[in-house]
Amino acid sequence: MIAEAHALDAYDDKILAELQRDARMTMAELGRRVHLSQPAVTERVRKLEIAGVIKAYRAELDLSRLGYGIRALVRVGRAEYARVVKLIEQTPEVINAFNVTGEDSWVLEIAVIDVPHLDAVVSKFCVLADTSTSIVLNAPREHAPVLPARQENVRPAAHRLKDR
Repeated sequence: MIAEAHALDAYDDKILAELQRDARMTMAELGRRVHLSQPAVTERVRKLEIAGVIKAYRAELDLSRLGYGIRALVRVGRAEYARVVKLIEQTPEVINAFNVTGEDSWVLEIAVIDVPHLDAVVSKFCVLADTSTSIVLNAPREHAPVLPARQENVRPAAHRLKDR
């Protein structure tokens, strides 16, 4: 069973990269792309799933084509954790929620139809804490493929400073 990133090899890296680009491809096609047989790639994917490296397969949707004209990030200040979680769960417009460190306790990504809808959603959170809202103008990078972290790919800070 694959439990840690260092247990993954170059084939696993290629499999993960390809599945993040297109999770709907057949195992035969995935095998061709990573230069493994269909049974071998199927077994590796199964092991990655069992180990929890691959958590799920999802469809990526175009929110604007679903009628959501605005995506926004809402920062929510200090508030009782349980109350914020409950409100997040009751607010379908919240598509991602992050409990964070720093000045704010939460960063929420929401999808709304228009400005009045934005106001209505943000107002729910204003009751709990101070908020700050930023409308997403564009997203030049989303859902970028992520590969296992490797210590050899991380250069010490001293080396980075010398290169400047």
